[in-house]
Amino acid sequence: MIREGRPEDLPQLRAIQTALAEPWPELLATATKGPPPLYVVCADEPVGYAIVIGEDGVAYLPELAVHPDRQGEGFGSRLLAWLRDHLSEEGYEALRLTVQASDERARGFYDSHGFTERERLEDHFESGDGLLLALPLERDEE
Repeated sequence: MIREGRPEDLPQLRAIQTALAEPWPELLATATKGPPPLYVVCADEPVGYAIVIGEDGVAYLPELAVHPDRQGEGFGSRLLAWLRDHLSEEGYEALRLTVQASDERARGFYDSHGFTERERLEDHFESGDGLLLALPLERDEE
């Protein structure tokens, strides 16, 4: 199940946020109250989340995380597929995010979901360069 995040989710989401190399705790706390929108994937309890910031037809994903103990079970893929559909329906034309250039696991995950590299961002992260990845979103014609 995927639902909007709420303030009472914050303790569990903080545990999930530990999966990120460079988390943004203030953004997560703000998102639980909205805006920006926060979406949570649950399996009895929250196991992953995504924060979305939209502007000018582009949705930016500053954080998508799955609890370290639940990675590899498809929750990230499920959340990303739901976001693609939801954001397309909302009229967004593209989904973008930034990953650490050295993070092969994250790059492989997003590559497998159709993201392509748009730009290398020197010193974007405290630990080094980042890569701006993008995925075009298409609206279903009925």
